[in-house]
Amino acid sequence: MKTIELNEKDNKRLSLPINKIINGNCENVLKDFPEDSIDLIITSPLYDNLRNYKGYSFDFQTIAKELFRIIKKGGIVVWVVGDATTKGSETGTSFKQALYFKEIGFNLHDTMIYKKNNYMPLNHNRYDPCFEYMFVLSKGKPKTFNPIKIPCKYVGYKYNYATRSSGSALEKKGALRARDEEKVTKSNKYKGNIWAYDVGKHKGSKDNIWEHPATFPEKLAEDHILSWSNKGDIILDPMCGSGTTCKMAKLNNRNYIGIDVSKEYIKIAEARIKSFLIEVVKK
Repeated sequence: MKTIELNEKDNKRLSLPINKIINGNCENVLKDFPEDSIDLIITSPLYDNLRNYKGYSFDFQTIAKELFRIIKKGGIVVWVVGDATTKGSETGTSFKQALYFKEIGFNLHDTMIYKKNNYMPLNHNRYDPCFEYMFVLSKGKPKTFNPIKIPCKYVGYKYNYATRSSGSALEKKGALRARDEEKVTKSNKYKGNIWAYDVGKHKGSKDNIWEHPATFPEKLAEDHILSWSNKGDIILDPMCGSGTTCKMAKLNNRNYIGIDVSKEYIKIAEARIKSFLIEVVKK
């Protein structure tokens, strides 16, 4: 098994399988991973009864604790989840999971939205569900942030604005102060925390991966990889399914580790990565 050695301050020699997908139940496999060894985790776990994974299930609390143990200080976990609607009510499982992550020590750094541009319309008495949550969880202050920027609509626009001191100081004499300052709109700004993607066949990915029931767009994985990691970092997907996170990590010069309980899905993932590497060699 190919490994990467990690130098820690305590001089311990640690090793991890890199650029490999491991077949097994992640809650068991993760127990063999050393503490503070993974830079970024991106995954979309089983949630409620929304997906059929051939009867597979998982122990959320055990996995959450293992993720906290193995993620480096300042590392990020991106947890992509949604909720089922049962007997007319959404389960709220996603929120329960986010709160549990906080309970065991994670910071809920950001609650992001993954919006599906071309969602499937349904016939029911509520608005069509078109998004999932992307909980961005950090072990302390994030050590890496490479913000994605987008063009500003009104580049060069000049405007004035007034500022005032904090509300707690308003009772003090002269606390409210107006100040005219001319500002100019910059050429770009940070992207918002609602990310929209096309989904479905030949939209989220060009690969023929439709044997898997719940793939998320390659660009979603890539955007998080670019945002929260640097080249050479180790990216883990503990429930990697069709291997989207692994493929995009490799494409962006990161090391990947995938885990999945299904041998069938691992074959799909490995084929995708192999096909990508062949294309790279050809170029």
